[in-house]
Amino acid sequence: MPTSNRRLFSKWLAAAPVFGSIAWHELSAKLSAATGASSNVYQRIGVRPLINARGTWTYLSGSLMLPEVRQAMDAASRQFVDMFELQAAVGKRLAALSGAESGMITSGSAGAMAAATAACIAGADPRKIWQLPDTTGMKNEVVMLGGRLAFDSAIRLAGAKLVVANTLADLPSAINSQTAMVYTTWRDDNLPKALAITKQANVPLLLDDAAGIPPFENLSRYATLGVDLYCFSGGKGMRGPQCAGVLLGRKHLIDAALKNYSPNEGAICRAMKVGKEEIIGMLTAIETWKSFDLTTLNREWNARVARIAKLVETVPGVSTKIYVPEDGNSYPTLRVNWDEHAFGLTVAQCDEQLRAGEPRIEVLTNNNPSMVSGVEGSDNSPNRLEIVSMTLQDGEDLIIGKRLREILSTARAKS
Repeated sequence: MPTSNRRLFSKWLAAAPVFGSIAWHELSAKLSAATGASSNVYQRIGVRPLINARGTWTYLSGSLMLPEVRQAMDAASRQFVDMFELQAAVGKRLAALSGAESGMITSGSAGAMAAATAACIAGADPRKIWQLPDTTGMKNEVVMLGGRLAFDSAIRLAGAKLVVANTLADLPSAINSQTAMVYTTWRDDNLPKALAITKQANVPLLLDDAAGIPPFENLSRYATLGVDLYCFSGGKGMRGPQCAGVLLGRKHLIDAALKNYSPNEGAICRAMKVGKEEIIGMLTAIETWKSFDLTTLNREWNARVARIAKLVETVPGVSTKIYVPEDGNSYPTLRVNWDEHAFGLTVAQCDEQLRAGEPRIEVLTNNNPSMVSGVEGSDNSPNRLEIVSMTLQDGEDLIIGKRLREILSTARAKS
């Protein structure tokens, strides 16, 4: 038997158990439909739900909340509470969980960025809080360490003037008497070096690590490093409420952020309201993550994309690679490769076919419908098709693998 045929036979042999799982899954789905077990609140208004293999993107509604979070939010919705007292109590609990001096629940990481900026510009002074976004007479410059990004509008809306410092060497000269805050997304060895500079200048640093949990250790790592303010998103790996986030750091800065935030009437961040349900849900997500074993989760996530890889590799000319990204959203991710010219099928066309099918499947490519076209520095990297494991539910890996294999196999046959 030729070597190529032996390899293909081996791939079919490896995929055989996965094909068996597909047959069982399809039978279960038919039985569920026959008994009326599936009803959908979205379909009744003409919106198509989807299988999310792209990851925790906001425009695809982030991630699915943990069961513990849903239960806590339901319980929180059944009583009234004083929101000032709630944020104060949650701040103490967040401090105990993270090692930071205090914390608050925000409307996502963007809300945390805005609250932090307002706190560093206006502080807790009522007159200055009411004056924002007019920053006349206040320190109003924010140094963007590492460059601008699509989310810096959350900083500018508080009245901040952006000053770009692309490298660590640019930071000292970018800081002056008007600098209110330094912002960065750096999480590597440059972070302590940046902190040494900002602390000498007595300027607070805000670290945005929206997708930084997991690992849960990041919740306390930045407090240990002495980061003045840092934030995470609730609707990404945390699997809390999609419209919530958390801001942690120095108590006087968190206190000032709360003064600039909802429910304070006249505050610049009043519009970034989070309800009692989101606050309790976000706290519950953090408390729940404390007990998770990331090694076990990674093993489960890796198994999902490994099953997809076995299925699509039965198509001659298709290869795969499983890797874990280092720049956030660090989950086992499957990259699927084929010769677009030889197959007569581009990544964009495959992406569209997956989206147009039933059920709708969203995968990760360089297409980003949520990016404002005027934002500078758009992604010009080669278009690749990737599947992110963390947002998949049980059985969805089999659906994706089968559909993707059909699309690739059909394209190859036609070519």
